[in-house]
Amino acid sequence: MILTWLYVPGDRPGVVDKALRSGADAVIVDLEDAVSASRKEYARAATAERLAERPPVPVFVRVNALDSPWAGADLTALTGLHGLAGLRLPKITAPEQVSAVADRTGGVALHAMLESALGVERAYDIARAHPALRGLSLGEADLGADLGISAEAGLDWPRSRVVIAARAAGLAPPAQSVFPDIRDLEALAASCTRGRALGFLGRAAIHPRQLPVIERAYLPGPAEVTAAQEIVAAARRTPGAVALPDGRFVDPAVLAGAERVVALARRESPVLS
Repeated sequence: MILTWLYVPGDRPGVVDKALRSGADAVIVDLEDAVSASRKEYARAATAERLAERPPVPVFVRVNALDSPWAGADLTALTGLHGLAGLRLPKITAPEQVSAVADRTGGVALHAMLESALGVERAYDIARAHPALRGLSLGEADLGADLGISAEAGLDWPRSRVVIAARAAGLAPPAQSVFPDIRDLEALAASCTRGRALGFLGRAAIHPRQLPVIERAYLPGPAEVTAAQEIVAAARRTPGAVALPDGRFVDPAVLAGAERVVALARRESPVLS
């Protein structure tokens, strides 16, 4: 199960190598926003060379926007590489974009990033675009600019929208978008706590120091695990609805939530029925 995703610029191979040893569950090599136009070709070539062999952790690549001059060459260079875990497609606004990439890349796992009002509005259709699509996420910086959002609370509705769209389409819970302040770890922790409450699972990071904060926020604490284990044990002893001695009522929905907590504590992917 992936809880932490670390972004790293594709035109800095040494930094990519450090990211692979950072403790992140997965690394995202960025060919888009983190790379200037003059270094796009170098970043692409360096990334393709690095992914010719399988790295120690899963590596995903965020390609350039599909309507940019570089996206076609990105897809050509990356498709078929042994070390590529998947492609992240930025600024997706329509399911046809996902289908076109899926047809071109032959089954590579795809991840659609919704970064505009139009993309969020079409979230469910995009989530169902093609079997190769494995996940959704928000690009919150671009989305915030598009919507004129000035506070994080303004992102609650689009965050919930992408969580619901992913669930309705049978996809895994999305990971939260990056937190831009690498120094304010307290605010990052609070934002992650809010994200987990909204249904996200894990988060992307832009600096290794953010990784342990994200992991702590998304893994359940001892008290939460104990309570969940009690519910699971009670349900096994007495099938159907049951009341615990402390007054908690257990029904199938409560049991499903408890089983997810237990699975998460074991770092297993929750089973979504």
